[in-house]
Amino acid sequence: MLNKDNDKQLAGKEAVKLVKDGMTIGLGSGSTVNWLLQALGERVQAGLQIKGIPSSRKTERLAKEHGIPLTDLSETTQIDIAIDGADEISPDLTLLKGGGGSLVREKIVDVAANELIIIADGSKVVSQLGEFPLPVEVLPFGWEVTEANIAALDCTPTLRKEKNSPFISDNGNYILDCKFPSIKQPRELHEQLKLIVGVVETGLFCDMTEKVIVVKNGQIEWLTKKDARGNKNE
Repeated sequence: MLNKDNDKQLAGKEAVKLVKDGMTIGLGSGSTVNWLLQALGERVQAGLQIKGIPSSRKTERLAKEHGIPLTDLSETTQIDIAIDGADEISPDLTLLKGGGGSLVREKIVDVAANELIIIADGSKVVSQLGEFPLPVEVLPFGWEVTEANIAALDCTPTLRKEKNSPFISDNGNYILDCKFPSIKQPRELHEQLKLIVGVVETGLFCDMTEKVIVVKNGQIEWLTKKDARGNKNE
């Protein structure tokens, strides 16, 4: 666990090198992003002039603790770069996200950014998505019907709970953690899920990032979309 935390910290520090004066930064969510916020806060205290747009209430709280100036999408829709984490990263840089429950806000911020950088420890890189259950945010009203329709796609949905009550997202919705045998066609699955009435958003982030910073056992590696295409063609 200590090595993994060290790797997450290194990933956060590496990503902060990309931040320049005057930028508006999309701030993702998750344990690796927490290290990013610490490193970014140190640069702000040293004089860096930036503004952050948090993708969750937890990120907002931590950013304030680290002294990072914040704004929101009502004040600006221009995000220079978003930096976020992931629960799984496939070879073509398709992402599975939402373990922390912030997938909708994360996706809104990440899509709005000119560039999305993903930071992760080496355990998040997988040969195929699906070992981690896919989070799907759904409306509370009639969630049982939505759950049944999702289950018809050959998965086992489980209502996420917190202290024996349904977990409530920052948007006031429920989350179904959906265990598929595997996710071989994430784009098609995302589209199928989005067509189900009651589904707000899925944790599949397809074609959204060109660069991933991965740190494993202290070694920093940049994964790029170009590399992914090259490997696919080999």
